[in-house]
Amino acid sequence: MGILETTLEAHKKEYLDRLIGLINIDTHDLGHGIDGGLEKKGQDYMVGLFRSMGANRIDCDPMDEAVIRDCFDRYHEGNLGHDQTDRYNVYATFGGKKGGKSLLFNSHIDVMPEGDPGEWTTPPYQADVRDGKIFGRGAADMKGGLMASALAVKLIQDAGLELPGDVTITSVCDEEGGGNGSMQAVMRGLKADGVVNCEGTSDELVLDHMGWVFFQVTFEGKSCHSGGKKNGVSAIDKAIKVISALNEKEHDWLLTYKHPLLPAPNLNIGVIRGGTAGSTVPGDCMFQTCVHFVPGLMSMQQVIDEFTDTVNRTAKADPWMEKHMPVISVYQTGNGFEMDPEDPFVRTFQSAYREIRGKDVKIVGSPSGCDSRLWRNIAKCPTIQFGPGNLAQCHAVNEWLELEAYWQSILIYAKLILEWGGQPHGKE
Repeated sequence: MGILETTLEAHKKEYLDRLIGLINIDTHDLGHGIDGGLEKKGQDYMVGLFRSMGANRIDCDPMDEAVIRDCFDRYHEGNLGHDQTDRYNVYATFGGKKGGKSLLFNSHIDVMPEGDPGEWTTPPYQADVRDGKIFGRGAADMKGGLMASALAVKLIQDAGLELPGDVTITSVCDEEGGGNGSMQAVMRGLKADGVVNCEGTSDELVLDHMGWVFFQVTFEGKSCHSGGKKNGVSAIDKAIKVISALNEKEHDWLLTYKHPLLPAPNLNIGVIRGGTAGSTVPGDCMFQTCVHFVPGLMSMQQVIDEFTDTVNRTAKADPWMEKHMPVISVYQTGNGFEMDPEDPFVRTFQSAYREIRGKDVKIVGSPSGCDSRLWRNIAKCPTIQFGPGNLAQCHAVNEWLELEAYWQSILIYAKLILEWGGQPHGKE
C-alpha cells in the first residue's frame, strides 16, 4: 500500500465519525427550498471541521436573492423567491504551493425531507453503520461526497504531504430547489483550474447531464352538473387534448435528437389536478410537466418555444380554448452539462482513478441534472462529476452509502489533488 492508503487505514474511525456527525444533523429543505431550509447547523459543523484542519480562509456567504436574480437575468439560471433565512454557503480554501493548479470541490449540504419516518428501519437523522453501509438521510445525496472531499485534504495533511496547489471546498445550500447555492458561489467569482462536483455517480465518471424545464399549464372550463354535461365544458378534457399533442412532440424529439451518453429528450406529466366532484363538469384543470433536453443538440429556449407553440396551436384549433387560452408558466429551469473527454483535467482524473482502483473509470452521462452545469457553463471551469453514492438511493427511504465507496472517493480525490496540483500552470 502507498502512503495514502496506509494513512487512511490509520484514520478510518476518525473519518467515519466525521461523516456520522454530519448525517446526524437535520439539514433538509422546506418545500424544495422555497419555504427555506435547515442547513445552518450543518454549515456550522463544516466550519468547525475546516477550522480544525487549518484552512487558510473560510468564507460564510449568506444567501442573497439579488445575486440569484442577477444569475437568472444573465444566464436564465435561478430559482427566485426562496426563503433564505439563516441559509449560507461555506467556502474553505487550503493554500498549496505557488504555481500549482488549483482544484475546487463542490457539494451541497441540504437534503430532501425524510418523508414518513415510520417507513425507515432506523431514524433518518441518526446514522447507522451496518453491513458495510452507513444509513441515514443525506448519506448518498450528498453528505458522503462533501465529507470525502474535505477529508481528502485531511488525508494529505495526515500523511505529512504538502498540497501542491490551492484546494477549495464549497458546501452550498438550496441545491435541492434547483441549485441556488452553487449559482451564488459562481456569481461571487469562485473558480479553479478544475472543478469536481461530488454528487454520487456509482463509481462512474459523469461528463454530461440533461437540461430541464418545468412547465405548469392551467385550463379554464365551464362548470355545471354532470347531468346537463352539454351545458358545460370540461377543463380536464381540454387538458387531455393538449397532453396528447405534447406526447407527439416528445416522440418527434425522440426521433430527432441522439446523444452518445444521454437518453433521448423526454416529457413527463408529473402532476394533474382538476374538478371538484364526479357529478360536476370540471371548470378548472392544471398539469405540471418536466421536459429533459439534450445539451448541445437542443437549447432551453428552443424547448420553451416548441412547448409553447404546441400548446397554443392545439388550443387555437379548439373553439373553446381559442377563446380561453391555456396559461403557461415556467417555474424551474436548468441547462445541460457537457465536458470534453479529452480535456487534460479529465485525463488527470482518469490517471488518479486508475492509480487507486487499478482499472479504468467508465465514462457516462446522467439523466438527472446537478450543479456541474453551473461551474462549466457560467464559471467556464473544466468540470467533472464523480462521488460516492448511487442515484437509486437519492431521496429514498432508508438511504444508504457503501463505506467502501466513501473510502475510495477520499483516496481518489486525494490522488487527484496531488496529480492535478502538481502540474504547473500552462502544462497540458
